[in-house]
Amino acid sequence: MKISFLLHNAYGIGGTIATTFNLAQALAERHEVEIVSVLRHRERTNFTLGPAVTLRPLVDLRQDKEHALHQRPARVFPRAEYRYRQYSELTDRRIRECLAAIDADVVIGTRPGLNVHLALQAPRHVARVGQEHLTLDNHSPRLRGALRRAYRRLDVLTTVTEADAGAYRRKMRLPGVRVQALPNSVPDPALPAADGNAKVVVAAGRLVPVKRYDLLIEAFALVAAERPDWQLRIYGKGEEHDRLRGLVADLGLCNNVFLMGAAAPMEAEWVKGSIGVAASNFEPFGMTIVEAMRCGLPVVSTDCPHGPGEIIADGVDGRLVPVGDRDALGAALLDLVRDDERRRRSGRAALENARRFAPGPVVEQAEHLLNEAVSARRAGRRVATGRARVHHTLVSQGFAARDAAITSAGTVRRTLRGGGGE
Repeated sequence: MKISFLLHNAYGIGGTIATTFNLAQALAERHEVEIVSVLRHRERTNFTLGPAVTLRPLVDLRQDKEHALHQRPARVFPRAEYRYRQYSELTDRRIRECLAAIDADVVIGTRPGLNVHLALQAPRHVARVGQEHLTLDNHSPRLRGALRRAYRRLDVLTTVTEADAGAYRRKMRLPGVRVQALPNSVPDPALPAADGNAKVVVAAGRLVPVKRYDLLIEAFALVAAERPDWQLRIYGKGEEHDRLRGLVADLGLCNNVFLMGAAAPMEAEWVKGSIGVAASNFEPFGMTIVEAMRCGLPVVSTDCPHGPGEIIADGVDGRLVPVGDRDALGAALLDLVRDDERRRRSGRAALENARRFAPGPVVEQAEHLLNEAVSARRAGRRVATGRARVHHTLVSQGFAARDAAITSAGTVRRTLRGGGGE
């Protein structure tokens, strides 16, 4: 089977890129696999990609940034999609030409806007698999409307959590489309697991407001007050860096909290710690949680939608605390800091329980879905069979009507603010 992934920018840094590389390399052990990167802005990728996977860009911004078509807005890529301003008539054309000539058995889109291209433009013989790496509820009503119209042409739609798969089934009427959860995978660690002895708590991710590193630093102040020999190391870069550095100074934590910058891969840094931590308000999956657990770290996380609660077994391999609760987060960290045996026992449980996110089990699920999609497409039938329940149909119609009403009201407000026309 030949498999193509359609990716926004393989040369950047982010969870979608990492998990796409992981899955592509695992599938390449038994299949012919390529990654088509819509954009390219540098010579080399940040993440390592093995020679078994072919990588080809469509628009190289080092040469194409000033291309006349790249100055015109995209027509296919949805305007309501987060990355819309990075797309153009040039990306529209290159994606269309790529899909028209593609010889893959199945193409996998990796974000909503690319899933729309795939649904609308893939040749009839190609199986179409869309991936959701965020969540349905994270999208605006306007984008959800665009997805409802396009996604009906997909064969399979995967989400990273069961909760989000359920949301798609309830709120989006996609007859004939198989909607199924497929978690992200993390490669088997190459280094020995953490032993739980280091007095280090580790966090990693983009330094952006939703990750709530400010809350984490404030919570760690409670730890440092009781156990000043412990450290918090935060890996990542982003817009919050300077504000967080100021907060560390204001709280007198310069000897306890360190902004370490970006590190890729993170495995060598996880194993230097004893506890992982995540304080997000929102986490579609929680890739860093799985990475930490696969390195033998119990993880303390906010129980935010949707991922952490499906990854962490509270009290067994980590702790789940309410979103935004600084004191609860600090107390959960202290529970593991104070109790050496509990920390080591939880770390061993994390190592064992996270095996379900190893490439083997995830790739097995992915292969099954891809084979079903290819077989159904060749047979001229849909992957999902059977009639939708009346209740779910009515519920999805209700959500569609509500999204349409919200979108319409927003259009009216923008028109009024703009002067109402002529």
